[in-house]
Amino acid sequence: MLEQLLIFTRGGLILWELGNALKGSPIDALIRSCLLEERSADAAFHYDAPAGCAAYTLKWAFDNDLGLVFVAVYQRILHLLYVDDLLAAARREFSRVYEPKRTSYDDFDETFRQLQKEAEARAEEMRRFKQAGRAPAAPGKKQVPGAASRGSGKQRSSGGGGSGKDESDGYPGKGRRSENGSSNGHENEIKPNSRAQNVVVHGKENGAPRVDAFDVSKLQKLRSKGAKKTDTGGGGCKAAKAEPKKIAKKNRVWDDSPSESRLDFTDPVADRGEGPEVVVADQGESMMDKEEIVSSDSEGEEDEEVGNEKPGTKKKGWFSSMLQSISGNAVLEKSDLRPALKALKDRLMTKNVAEEIAEKLCESVATSLEGKKLGSFTRVSSTVQTAMEEALLRILTPKRSIDILRDVHAAKEQGRPYVVVFVGVNGVGKSTNLAKVAYWLLQHKINVMLAACDTFRSGAVEQLRTHARRLQIPIFEKGYEKDPAIVANEAIQEAKRNNSDVVLVDTAGRMQDNEPLMRALSKLINLNNPDLVLFVGEALVGNDAVDQLTKFNQKLADLSMVPNARLIDGILLTKFDTIDDKVGAALSMVYVSGAPVMFVGCGQSYTDLKKLNIKSIVKTLLK
Repeated sequence: MLEQLLIFTRGGLILWELGNALKGSPIDALIRSCLLEERSADAAFHYDAPAGCAAYTLKWAFDNDLGLVFVAVYQRILHLLYVDDLLAAARREFSRVYEPKRTSYDDFDETFRQLQKEAEARAEEMRRFKQAGRAPAAPGKKQVPGAASRGSGKQRSSGGGGSGKDESDGYPGKGRRSENGSSNGHENEIKPNSRAQNVVVHGKENGAPRVDAFDVSKLQKLRSKGAKKTDTGGGGCKAAKAEPKKIAKKNRVWDDSPSESRLDFTDPVADRGEGPEVVVADQGESMMDKEEIVSSDSEGEEDEEVGNEKPGTKKKGWFSSMLQSISGNAVLEKSDLRPALKALKDRLMTKNVAEEIAEKLCESVATSLEGKKLGSFTRVSSTVQTAMEEALLRILTPKRSIDILRDVHAAKEQGRPYVVVFVGVNGVGKSTNLAKVAYWLLQHKINVMLAACDTFRSGAVEQLRTHARRLQIPIFEKGYEKDPAIVANEAIQEAKRNNSDVVLVDTAGRMQDNEPLMRALSKLINLNNPDLVLFVGEALVGNDAVDQLTKFNQKLADLSMVPNARLIDGILLTKFDTIDDKVGAALSMVYVSGAPVMFVGCGQSYTDLKKLNIKSIVKTLLK
């Protein structure tokens, strides 16, 4: 049976409710995890209640024209078959009595009970038909007992004899092979034609030459008369031959006595054995503290591009959309939205968005627009463009305020250091971007300590030690082949004794399928309970970003030793300066994990770290 059914507006006003409040607030979880993150095209949402409570399944339906949401909640173990039918009926009946200024609908109770009885009766009839091995009658049509068996036998006889009407009727030249292996008359007629279509005519073979065939003799004549055409006539050929003279490459002049300062790139401090020296003091302010301004030029042109196809194609869809824009009050259907959504999906995929994510986004936008009335002088393409832009803004905008500087000061007041763990696959730049974060924190007068917990890769400790020396910050290290979880725990204890405000933990790069290293990472996180788990990923990846984040979160959840497993809290996107407009990896990562992009690496110096400009990303994705 149903546990709860709610009807509320998109603004959150509850208009009608059936059942009592459930523990854990599954409706709130549905809004946060599904509706706000543009996952409304999913079939259902599974909610795991707190310990000791039942797990629930939630299904929903929209009335986009009125802005209403219908949500049904039932226990997951029940598998109610009539919920979808009941939601559709409730939406149809409630839309008839809905008034914008009305907030109470107590008179809808009796109507809903009747709808529920009818939906349960239809579900029971469906179950009986399935048990009897027969198909149920279509809604609104009466089925005569035994008609299904007689009809199926008739179809078999007509198909076997070749005289009945089958799926190939109306398509000349397309026959169907009968059950005994023989073919009908249509197939016998098309066989010679199919063989004739495979014959390729070259030159003057098989009679008269084809118009589109290339004559080899003409090519030989052109070769023999090429010099004459160049001298006497043929302006096109002459223009083609008149090429500028190639500039010869100049020989490189090597200096007999090159300056040693130009060739020596070693660190003089390390060679002379002197003390640490601040090398990055003159690099300036980190880009994290600079606001990026996005120009709004040519925004009006973007609407015109969505849904447009090449000349001569999709003319019917374009004409129908223009006709709807003039008439107005046209109810949008999926067939109307399909051309514009197809163009948007292709555009997102060219911007490096994973195909699965682009498909789900387009389905969600179609769900949010289906049944909505189109305003006068409004095109379908511009409506879809606006809906997609709003969806991308909702996805990329963090669901909660994440201010690291504020959290660092809050942890300092509690007498403990703020711990950040950097995780990710091999070669994405965890150590380098960890140093960029440390440089940014140092500019805000925060004491930082590094923890070298990459005890797996050769040279990892030396690399982090170099960054620590250049930034003049302490580093905690225990060498290689040590348990990284124990090293991180000792580093946190050392930070408490030295009054360090932040501990940045560097971990080994690991592929998402590496079971031993993923188990070691899960142990490190569970033992030390860091304040922030940052996933470092490349902006270059496309579909692989989905697999990486999905498996990282899955492994951290499966290998966790506590009920509430710690998953990825934020994303650091590296190599962002190398992708031009292929910014789709940011959208794929946020959509899969639900974690926001907190840092963006855009260069090789310590200052090349900035915030993600959400409006700029959305504009680039839809451009």
